[in-house]
Amino acid sequence: MTDPLTPAGRTPDAALGEPTLRGAVIHLNNEQPVVADLFEFPTARDVAVVCTNMRTQDGKRPVFIDQSDSIFVIPLAYVRFIELPRGLGRDGGEVGPGGARAKPAATPAEAEIEIDEEFLRRIRDA
Repeated sequence: MTDPLTPAGRTPDAALGEPTLRGAVIHLNNEQPVVADLFEFPTARDVAVVCTNMRTQDGKRPVFIDQSDSIFVIPLAYVRFIELPRGLGRDGGEVGPGGARAKPAATPAEAEIEIDEEFLRRIRDA
């Protein structure tokens, strides 16, 4: 008997293809966020997120999984939200090691902020 989730004669990996969104941050209920590679972004009709290469934000294996390179099906009831870092595209471009995001460029307003030395001195002296 063939698996109803995959076409006859195909392995689950072949049915899902390669991950298209790499480095997505999945915020789970009552857990620390995890970084994973999504096969596709969930739509309004989906009830689960399918991903692989799950890791913590510092690149380590989460304690609640056995193998990071497995395929994971996470019910959306356990997902608070999914964060797609800026610059993450469908081309599969990596965000950085362990899903680390590059700091966005400073806006002109942030670049013009000067530190008030007198204020800092008063804080140190207090």
